[in-house]
Amino acid sequence: MLTIEDHLVHLFPNYHPVRVITLTYQPFVLVIAAVFAYHEAKVNTRVRNLVGYSLFFLGSLALIILDLATSGRGGIATFIGVCTVVAVFGVPEGHVEGAMTGDLSLMCPEFIQSFSAGMAASGAITSALRLVTKAAFEKSRDGLRRGAMLFFAASCFFELLCVVLYAHVFPKLPIVKFYRAKAASEGSLTVVADLAAAGLQGQPKLSAEDDPAILERLSNKQLLMQNMDYALDMFLIYLLTLSIFPGFLAEDLGSHSLGSWYALVLIATYNGSDLAGRYVPLVEIIKVTSRRGLLAAVLARYLLLPAFYCAARYGGEAWMILLVSVLGLSNGCLTVCVLTEAPKPYKGPEQNALGNLLVFCLLAGICLGAVLDWLWLIGKGW
Repeated sequence: MLTIEDHLVHLFPNYHPVRVITLTYQPFVLVIAAVFAYHEAKVNTRVRNLVGYSLFFLGSLALIILDLATSGRGGIATFIGVCTVVAVFGVPEGHVEGAMTGDLSLMCPEFIQSFSAGMAASGAITSALRLVTKAAFEKSRDGLRRGAMLFFAASCFFELLCVVLYAHVFPKLPIVKFYRAKAASEGSLTVVADLAAAGLQGQPKLSAEDDPAILERLSNKQLLMQNMDYALDMFLIYLLTLSIFPGFLAEDLGSHSLGSWYALVLIATYNGSDLAGRYVPLVEIIKVTSRRGLLAAVLARYLLLPAFYCAARYGGEAWMILLVSVLGLSNGCLTVCVLTEAPKPYKGPEQNALGNLLVFCLLAGICLGAVLDWLWLIGKGW
């Protein structure tokens, strides 16, 4: 949605569409994620993910239908329609991100890194796709709209692919079956449906007399208290990131030689550097594993706030691109470091619960960051 910011600003020039869209879905995703984080031990993870990916597909399709129904016109009614679909996107986001992170947390850290890099890769791919569609239709009549619709059609295809892959391919991978069977043997109930889909039966339920350790599990409150620094890390990482990206990068940069391409280039730069940052922890010698080191690195990122202010006011395009690269690189690297280190000391059910809790903290940071992003408008006639 945010990668087509040029199309949205063209359609809705008076409504701050990038900021409003970023903010609209946050309450929905936060509430859904909170409910699932609280009840994660009783939730069927397979159904949760399939519902989420299906809603993503239907929401992407709804945006194409809305555009066709309005013939690509703007106006308040169309804007309300777009915001409604965006709000719907918050529901599958709350389903999928916590469920996938929790599910992969009970497997191995490399899976978390891979999934996290995949989220960043989706940003990089959508940015590249958007640049291609914008270039292809730039000189044609109604080019912005055509490029955006081609972009959404490709998005629909990828979302549908997610449904098929999760339903029929992922559960049958041997290594996935191994870790899920291991989690089931440790008392996890969230993987039973996935094991059944892979042709395996969950482990028989053990009583406390059979093995008391199986049924002993730290509560969510205990997990949160033991990992408060990790939770704070996730919250602060995304609080900073969303207070700058995408609203500030899309609206508060003045006029530059790149014109309407400037914001798209900055968003693509962020997505590309975020992707690169999520592979940095694979190099063990530079991976941050110390809890104090992670917190110090997270707090040091806040020096980017005055740096962005000065770059927007006094610097040129090169300085802004450099700062955006640092923002994305640090965001990706620190996210992977936290998500891979936090679950290590725990067994399957606790790892799943901790993964859901950390994602809730991440989403809370995104939500507050999207609100604080509006502060950049102070003094600009708003």
